[in-house]
Amino acid sequence: MDYTKLKFTPEHITHLDQDDVFVFGSNLAGMHGGGAAMQALRHFGAEWGNGVGPQGQSYAIPTMQGGVETIKPYVDDFIEYARECDQNTFYVTRIGCGIAGFTDEEIAPLFDEALDLYNVRLPESFVKIILAERAKRAGGSQ
Repeated sequence: MDYTKLKFTPEHITHLDQDDVFVFGSNLAGMHGGGAAMQALRHFGAEWGNGVGPQGQSYAIPTMQGGVETIKPYVDDFIEYARECDQNTFYVTRIGCGIAGFTDEEIAPLFDEALDLYNVRLPESFVKIILAERAKRAGGSQ
């Protein structure tokens, strides 16, 4: 994979084109009271009380309900959704790495499959971690 040709989620998203989707970390109750969730609520059609999946021009991935293992099924659902909605471009924020308190190193590997989708943009920090882990796996299998 040519790192120089990859496109990343911008650090600050203030505008989306018609087919763009803002992917943010949420809580199951859909109380979008801070961080990227509040931005999704105010600007990108997130729905108060809806903590999971597509809503407006956004997509909620719950991150506040437990450990990383509880986030993975929601990320897997998102990846499948992104595959099906290939006319959209998905901008994944650093979900779980703000209010939820996880590190990029904990969350990024959940998005390994998403890195190969042409319509998903990940934070640069996630991409660096995923590529480093892939390199380790490739080096270890020789």
